[in-house]
Amino acid sequence: MILGVPREVFPGERRVAVIPASVPSLTKARHVVRVESGAGVQAGFSDDEYSAKGAQIVPRHEVFSAELLLGVRWDIPERLRTESLSLVRPKQVLVGSWDPLSKKDNLAAWAEKGVSIFALELLPRITRAQSMDILSSMATLAGYRAVILAAMSLPKIFPMLMTAAGTLTPAKVFVVGAGVAGLQAIATARRLGAAVSAYDVRPAVKEQVQSLGAKFIELELETSGAEDQRGYAKAMDENFYRKQREMMARVVAESDVVITTASVPGKKAPVLITREMVAGMSRGSVIVDLAAERGGNCELTQPGQTVIENGVTILGPVNLPAEIPFHASQMYSRNITTFFLHLCKTGAIPFDTDDEIIRDTLVVRDGQLVHPMLVGSPAGASV
Repeated sequence: MILGVPREVFPGERRVAVIPASVPSLTKARHVVRVESGAGVQAGFSDDEYSAKGAQIVPRHEVFSAELLLGVRWDIPERLRTESLSLVRPKQVLVGSWDPLSKKDNLAAWAEKGVSIFALELLPRITRAQSMDILSSMATLAGYRAVILAAMSLPKIFPMLMTAAGTLTPAKVFVVGAGVAGLQAIATARRLGAAVSAYDVRPAVKEQVQSLGAKFIELELETSGAEDQRGYAKAMDENFYRKQREMMARVVAESDVVITTASVPGKKAPVLITREMVAGMSRGSVIVDLAAERGGNCELTQPGQTVIENGVTILGPVNLPAEIPFHASQMYSRNITTFFLHLCKTGAIPFDTDDEIIRDTLVVRDGQLVHPMLVGSPAGASV
């Protein structure tokens, strides 16, 4: 097949879907790889590097003439997607990140062009799909980056130091949510020397938290049913979140840094840190809200902005992996090329609904919404 790798146009996006090192695996399988000129520059990859690995460097309109397009973020804001939409044609296949459960209206705009779409966020959490899992790859980097941002904003150092000028106590870091991002945040904060504690609604992650040298905070809450069959967190009712906030308030007040990572696919992020809890924190404390793009786990979070309230700094970063574009692109490229080579074993797209990986990620086929989580739900709704 002829594959196209376009330059990303999502605001602030610096990643590229395929890096030069991944091109040989595609050309070895007899695919032609066309890369838009300059597509990898912001991630640290030049056109010459792509050419040296066997890719064709072409202008944007030639990239979009490919049979299949590999991208990073296709959930492009309406004001910026007109040109890209004008270049796609019926029967093309588009693969990448789409945020389909929250942005169905965006999907509809592309579907009207008669394309087929695979959304990699919906990959099943099974062993043979692990090397394709973009959510885990990007969450790993987001968790790392969150700690670095916190360390830069905190008017203290993370490690304990014993000096001639006295002993400096370690910073106290509290991580809310021990998924992939949370576990990486714990590991990074520990490496920097902080005293780390963590909480998750899933008691099963206690051993993972403790294995990283952190203290697991146990709250007396009923947590059965907090995880769905796909391994993702489920939304709980408001009564549960209210009790959770009450029990967490003391731990938050004692922390120098709070990193929140709680999100539910297709839903607004639950509010875990209230205005009152922020008021109870010491001046100079820092909150890094990794759920900012989903509305935020902190009541005061503003997506993409820094808010200071009662001396507490609240960071609402969005798209943190794009701030580490070299390694983020490296990991994403491995994920998406592995997925494509699985998808196209014979030189054609089989749309094989007997294959769990293909079935779960196929959201649009020839212009029609086909994913059961999307069919029948109103445009733009969380499902």
